[in-house]
Amino acid sequence: MNPFALYIIFSSLALGTITTLSSYHWILAWIGLEINTLAIIPLMTKTPHPRAIEAATKYFLTQAAASALILFASTMNAWLIGAWAINTHTSYPTSILLAIALSMKLGIAPFHFWLPEVLQGLTLKTGLILSTWQKIAPMALLIQLSQSVDLNLMLILGLFSTMIGGWGGINQTQIRKVLAFSSIAHLGWMVAILKISPQLTLMNFIIYILMTLTLFMTFIFLNTKNIYELSTAWSKSPTLSALSLLSLLSLSGLPPLTGFIPKWLIAQEMVKQDLTMFALIILLSTLLSLFFYLRLTYTMSLTLAPNLSNSIYQWFFTKNNLMAPSISLSLLLLPMTPTIIALI
Repeated sequence: MNPFALYIIFSSLALGTITTLSSYHWILAWIGLEINTLAIIPLMTKTPHPRAIEAATKYFLTQAAASALILFASTMNAWLIGAWAINTHTSYPTSILLAIALSMKLGIAPFHFWLPEVLQGLTLKTGLILSTWQKIAPMALLIQLSQSVDLNLMLILGLFSTMIGGWGGINQTQIRKVLAFSSIAHLGWMVAILKISPQLTLMNFIIYILMTLTLFMTFIFLNTKNIYELSTAWSKSPTLSALSLLSLLSLSGLPPLTGFIPKWLIAQEMVKQDLTMFALIILLSTLLSLFFYLRLTYTMSLTLAPNLSNSIYQWFFTKNNLMAPSISLSLLLLPMTPTIIALI
């Protein structure tokens, strides 16, 4: 793609996100979300493939429906309360509609059907943007609505997302679909604790972006798109494969890695709020996700390709300066938990 076109596209992505993050008016937030949606469409259709066109069409239709619902809900809130400001109290029906619309934009179950199919039709680099950057603006709006949303609705959406995200990823062989269902499961944890502690939602979101960024960069570096291709990872880069094993276990939430922090704190907070049974169920649903994470780690680090190269030199010499700090942060932040909580 032309570098000037890429510059315009990435500038529009940044502009849309910053507009939504800095907005105090619902119309301004809606404009930012629309800019964000329209800016990523050219990146999706950069490769003229029917699968990419289908993914871009599904993404556009879903996001347009969610944006229309946001516009309708904010207009209804202005009619009922007389205020367009985001930080003011919203009426109960408006908060329900806004929560559903933002859940559609994020891909939270049961509004998740578009996410695996769209992510499967994209390249890994565009999928990285869709899984991280594109979730910042709707998640910021959802956190600002945290005091107005209904607790029971958030708990139901969170439980659905963790169970469907774990159950849906079990039989997948495509890396992008596995990461899509992983995203759905992690968003379930964020939504479940949103009403009780928005700070924990924000911390979980930041750690999720960090770990997802690490895994996407790993798969881009190894140029793998399905589980079978992961068996050649060890011969390409043994060190990266060993560290990626730990990154996958961190994403699954096993101690003493970084991914254990949000699950530990969220479960602790739910027990404090007398939601012990809900915490137990949502923790058990994590075992579903753990199954396909362990499947990936086994294929990547404990399986060797049938034909290995005898040359000491690999066929690529690509270096990524972001890989080392991102892997370190996605593995070693557990001792800094008190500092992270204090900062957030």
